[in-house]
Amino acid sequence: MAITHLKRGKPEAERAEDDARVRASVEGILADIEARGDAAVRDLAQKFDGYAPPSFRLSPSEIEAAMQKVSTRDMEDIRFAQTQIRRFAQAQRASMTDIEVETLPGVILGHRNIPVQSVGCYVPGGKFPMVASAHMSVLTASVAGVPRIIASAPPVKGEPHPAIVAAMHLGGAHEIYVLGGIQAVGAMALGTETIEPVHMLVGPGNAFVAEAKRQLYGRVGIDLFAGPTETMVIADDTVDAEICATDLLGQAEHGYNSPACLITKSRKLAEGTLAEIDRLLAILPTAETAAVSWRDYGDVIVCDTHEEMLSVANDMAYEHVQVMTDRDDWYLDQMHSYGALFLGPRTNVANGDKVIGTNHTLPTKKAGRYTGGLWVGKFLKTHSYQRVTTDAAAAEIGAYGSRLCMLEGFVGHAEQCNIRVRRYGGRNVPFGEAAQ
Repeated sequence: MAITHLKRGKPEAERAEDDARVRASVEGILADIEARGDAAVRDLAQKFDGYAPPSFRLSPSEIEAAMQKVSTRDMEDIRFAQTQIRRFAQAQRASMTDIEVETLPGVILGHRNIPVQSVGCYVPGGKFPMVASAHMSVLTASVAGVPRIIASAPPVKGEPHPAIVAAMHLGGAHEIYVLGGIQAVGAMALGTETIEPVHMLVGPGNAFVAEAKRQLYGRVGIDLFAGPTETMVIADDTVDAEICATDLLGQAEHGYNSPACLITKSRKLAEGTLAEIDRLLAILPTAETAAVSWRDYGDVIVCDTHEEMLSVANDMAYEHVQVMTDRDDWYLDQMHSYGALFLGPRTNVANGDKVIGTNHTLPTKKAGRYTGGLWVGKFLKTHSYQRVTTDAAAAEIGAYGSRLCMLEGFVGHAEQCNIRVRRYGGRNVPFGEAAQ
């Protein structure tokens, strides 16, 4: 049994150097936003986007004007995608129920699912205005019942991107801003003179946006660490090299540092995919980006068995995992660390990204080992409550609590229990001692 790397991306040490440079840059920019507020945001918007209008927030008339620029067909497609995403989000929300149970006579425990009260949704722009990200964040937050949803995306060619604005508005955004990158994320999280801070940040982004979210986590909640995008193809000889190469490059075009990996037990398929990637890069309009990403972050791994392929895939825990084998359901049952699975050659990541209904904001950099992707539940907080309704229950639970508190040396804790044992149980418990 053996695992062979036919192609490797740049070493981890070099990737760590890239991360360190990003980290330092983001730290300085966030400190500037916190210190100078709107002035810093305006300077950054001018520097990075060449865009600094009197107000970054769109008015209702500006929203309407942007939407008028969207073609009828594009608007129909946006509405179709949002219908798909809303249906799945609503089904997910319906699966999350409030509960209440009586664990002992007179002891009632429960939980409630309460929406986060304000959310900032970042929608990436840059080379690729990601209209779909507005559906995934804004619409899903709306289904969850978040009462204040603000959304931000960078300008495209010096103005708000019409389709992104339409998607934000139709998805249920209460405030829409034309701001990109770190300045958008920082302004929403930290607040400025004109932007009230939110309780939670969501949405994918480039390395700088992902790092900003990481540094802001704790001051605000975040959905997950999402970006740069990753894609993995797990394939055997039931599929051909062209489809594997297409699916790898389809995600590698996201950015210069988007990892793409093929795992297979077919050497022929591995070598064929490498050749197909070279062929496609010669004709792909986005090859300038995809070629760099594939060169620096592309991997091809050949294994002897499906069990080895599974082990490698689980260890890498990639964001998008496309499975095209003679045992796709086996991988569905056995995979435990990933962002989302795309099963069978008829399925593809692009459909998941844009329209099929599942959420495309997914964990990267091995975060799939401890979290799933963005979904309606990310916008809900599950809060417990308890109620004791009888004297007998108060005395019984209180006696257990008293002894367990004293076991740990918490006398003040024990007295919270003891006073109930005295009042509701009629028992004379000496002060500072365990109830018997």
